[in-house]
Amino acid sequence: MSARFVLLILAVTDLARAVRFYRDAFGWAQTVDVPVYVEFSLPDGMRIGLYERNAFAANTGERPHAIPREALSPTEVYLYVDDLDEAIARLDAAGARWLSARAPRPWGDEAAYCADPDGNVVVVARPIAAA
Repeated sequence: MSARFVLLILAVTDLARAVRFYRDAFGWAQTVDVPVYVEFSLPDGMRIGLYERNAFAANTGERPHAIPREALSPTEVYLYVDDLDEAIARLDAAGARWLSARAPRPWGDEAAYCADPDGNVVVVARPIAAA
């Protein structure tokens, strides 16, 4: 079997708020915009979608659990960035909740961890060798 990863979809409580966060933090091109779903194109053909939590059930048959405020979802979006300082500044300006400061990690990356408005963990990183 051949499978290739192309799309990550996050269920969100407030679609407009989530769109603002990801647009402001990363500046990705928005390629889909319907009342309950927005999709961004990332480099290398990848995409990330934001699906209003209640409408998410239309495809899955079940509505995902809401994440309590200030809690974390069990989802992590790990992104390599060209400029770690700029990425951290943009996430900060977009309203990220910081979880772990920028630091070298044992797997060879320098990374900073934050949460988006729905408690999804977002990591911006770069390989230490590229520093």
